[in-house]
Amino acid sequence: MFAAAVRPAALVARRVVFKPTRAVVAARALSVSAARRSEHPPTPQIFGEGAKPGEIPTDENQSTGLERLQILGAIEGVDVFDLAPLDSSRIGTLADPIKVFSMEPERIIGCTGSPAESHELLWMNLNGQKNRRCPECGSVYALDYQGAGEHTHEHH
Repeated sequence: MFAAAVRPAALVARRVVFKPTRAVVAARALSVSAARRSEHPPTPQIFGEGAKPGEIPTDENQSTGLERLQILGAIEGVDVFDLAPLDSSRIGTLADPIKVFSMEPERIIGCTGSPAESHELLWMNLNGQKNRRCPECGSVYALDYQGAGEHTHEHH
């Protein structure tokens, strides 16, 4: 089957007449980016330096991106990602909702009721436009958005 597929391509290739062409030399001016010459602060180091030859790398040496941020935060004693559970000692009301800290304009939260574990875990999308009420226990949650200014692009 392969030979049958290649045969028509070989026939076409024999019919094509190749003409010698003159070599074209492209000239391009050397330019330097304005960002490299500007006085901006250095970009954060999101890549580890890696291990030296003959050594086994540690997590600190080889981690990148968000994992590196979390590891460097742990070394400094900072909890980078707030993994503590929400306040379940009370039920949030419309007048006094439970505030959910967020660096993004939307956040997914889970409610287990008040007191904790009084009903099954229910997931809800929370955004800054309106508060969300848990359909099981009635607790109200509000987004405490701490991000930088206006969110200008959509992820969906």
